[in-house]
Amino acid sequence: MADDVSTLVNALAAGDREALNPLFPLVYEELRQLAHRQRRQWDGDLTLNTTALVHEAYLKLAGQRQLPAESRAHFLGIASRAMRHILCNYARDRRRQKRGGGQPHLPLEDADPADGTALDLSADQADRLAGLDEALRRFEAIAERQCRVVECRFFGGMSVEETAAALGVSPRSVKRDWAFARAWLLREMQLTLAGES
Repeated sequence: MADDVSTLVNALAAGDREALNPLFPLVYEELRQLAHRQRRQWDGDLTLNTTALVHEAYLKLAGQRQLPAESRAHFLGIASRAMRHILCNYARDRRRQKRGGGQPHLPLEDADPADGTALDLSADQADRLAGLDEALRRFEAIAERQCRVVECRFFGGMSVEETAAALGVSPRSVKRDWAFARAWLLREMQLTLAGES
């Protein structure tokens, strides 16, 4: 199976978009574990379940023109980034809806939480996630590799070793990048929160 994954990842990197279809079932359980870890970080009424998050990530990956994955770990890193985008897009939408979003008001008794697949974060969680995404966008402009470490570690729930394999760097570099990224992002988010007060 590992050989099959390697072959398919190589085909995908070479531009064979059809390789994603047989690759997806082979890494499905690993993607579910990444999504499950991500969902645990954002506790609350989560109607975007693990399976839905994996499927959304698949659709996002399938829609890309090229997936330059170099290995199984690198592919999982790319999937972690897709999950980040899905969750952060949701957080932005949630913030917009919190301010009305042009939507008509729906009486509470008419709401059916089981009918949608939207992730239901609290307003505070959506604000924190959107703030993190804004900070990550600024961070990416000055430290792209460290931003990828955050995507793998925070959004993908990957270990130091898995992140190192995904990014093609040493575990020591990942630890150093992770410490730097956390300090930088904490400072940025504290400055942002102080500016909003």
